[in-house]
Amino acid sequence: MATVQLPGDLLMHYEDDDFTDPWSSPETVILHHGNAKSSRLWYGWVPLLARDYRVIRVDARGFGRSTVPAPGYPWSLGGFADDLRHLMDHLRIDRAHLIGETIGGTIALEFAHRFPERLRTVTTCTSPYKFAGVQAYLDYYNLVKEQGVEAWVRQTASRRLEPGASDPGHQEWYIQEMSRTPKHVVLETLAYLATVDLTPVLPKITLPALILVAEHSALNTPDRAQSLAGLLPRATLVEVPGASGYVQHSAPARCVAIWREFVRSSRA
Repeated sequence: MATVQLPGDLLMHYEDDDFTDPWSSPETVILHHGNAKSSRLWYGWVPLLARDYRVIRVDARGFGRSTVPAPGYPWSLGGFADDLRHLMDHLRIDRAHLIGETIGGTIALEFAHRFPERLRTVTTCTSPYKFAGVQAYLDYYNLVKEQGVEAWVRQTASRRLEPGASDPGHQEWYIQEMSRTPKHVVLETLAYLATVDLTPVLPKITLPALILVAEHSALNTPDRAQSLAGLLPRATLVEVPGASGYVQHSAPARCVAIWREFVRSSRA
């Protein structure tokens, strides 16, 4: 566990795992979680990556053990991207592979657009790119406002880890982790996200981009993963066969294997 004081009055918590050979100079992989989550949700990826890469997991502003802003903070994808850039500067990471899950993937795309020189590749896992005009985000806002964070998480849990296809203990742990997020942070980030549409900037992202989604995910829809792949000039879309829910959590080993092959092919 490590913390660093960053601009904008942010005490950021992050995890730094590196089990590479001490004499080597490994590339860095940064893992960015989604809304109402934290670095802990990436636990399954770290052992699969850290023997060959330096793996940084962040708790974004407002989440996990990082600073929680007071109500009224001006949330933005650009703000999250700036926080990540400041962390990279502090850690003296010139370039990295950036992997984001759900809204973390949206943040990763924003980062790739604004700071392409700081990345080798960008990867999204079950990530949206367009929120504006999508009624679901307004419905989630109203649900959290009326019933609280845990009620929202429980009522939408089946899309994350499909019942009957995952360990009930995993499901309950996941719910409890998300439910730790302060209510005002969830409300304010949902309200902000309902205004976001990255469609105009995606064609400008020329980095190698991997899009991961479960074959049987309810969110594997033509207007989400397939459209995202069509907008990114160097996109590789992989629908993980037989997987369900949020593939980054339901099938981490398969995701990492696919990611490794993607990185190898991007260097060819």
